[in-house]
Amino acid sequence: MSTVQESKHPLVAHKLSRLRDKNTEPKKFRELVREIAGLLAYEATANLHTHEIEIETPLEKMKAQQLQEKIGLVPILRAGLGMVEGIWELMPSAEVWHIGLYRDEKTLQPVEYYNKLPVDPRVSVCLILDPMLATGGSATATADILKKWGVKKIKYVGLIAAPEGIKAMQTAHPDIDIYVAAIDSHLNEKGYIVPGLGDAGDRQFGTG
Repeated sequence: MSTVQESKHPLVAHKLSRLRDKNTEPKKFRELVREIAGLLAYEATANLHTHEIEIETPLEKMKAQQLQEKIGLVPILRAGLGMVEGIWELMPSAEVWHIGLYRDEKTLQPVEYYNKLPVDPRVSVCLILDPMLATGGSATATADILKKWGVKKIKYVGLIAAPEGIKAMQTAHPDIDIYVAAIDSHLNEKGYIVPGLGDAGDRQFGTG
């Protein structure tokens, strides 16, 4: 079974409290999403493989470590877009591939509307980026797409998760580790995380 890591970092907790506040304006909301995503990516990439290379410092040659695995960032449109920049700042060589899914408001099931993945994967590790792991439908559907594409190593990185979403993800993809800033209480009758922060996409783009 996959591991679920809820961040205990005080900076994440502080920034998340501001993110949840209904009075936080879209510009600040976007900044916080970017900052928290970067902090979570630090935790999610802690076990990536490296290989030894030789470099030369101003003083002498030495053995150093370099990332061995090529990383792909896969934001789920549109809310996942806000997480990319924060992680890209840490890993500027990472490739970014977009998956477009929306949740049918009646069935709460994901509907795919955009997918421009190349024929064969050029990365060995993919980070699925989506702020909210609510029902888990979009995350599990994206993981299905990536596995069919041929990616062997996948991680999920999000801001807030509901127990229902975690259960759905672990049931469908027990090999995918989950990294989030917080695990909340439950989903309401509309499929929103409680206490949550509302609609992450609307709050980022000022469309709520």
